[in-house]
Amino acid sequence: MPAAALKPKPFPTQSTAKHPVLLDLPYTPVEKRPLPPGRPREWYVTHNRRLKAMRLAIALLDSGVYMPNQARNETIRDAAELIGVHPPSDTTCHMVRALMRYSR
Repeated sequence: MPAAALKPKPFPTQSTAKHPVLLDLPYTPVEKRPLPPGRPREWYVTHNRRLKAMRLAIALLDSGVYMPNQARNETIRDAAELIGVHPPSDTTCHMVRALMRYSR
């Protein structure tokens, strides 16, 4: 009989974590590191676009916009102004909606 079959399953309310996870509040973003050198320019453009889309998607979710069809370009650009980033392009707005759609 396998060893895993001998181990009792935890109760549904019992935590399976070995160590408790401490939440550090208030949230502070991680320290920025330089991007790796030697990649093609398109890689850096795409990477930064994804980061911006992620920040915007999080800001929209925090503001109560949960569905991609609620996030029109104007709404996304208003969120960008609110969090202090440059207005996103149509491509970045599309990426924000895609992140909101596939994160469910």
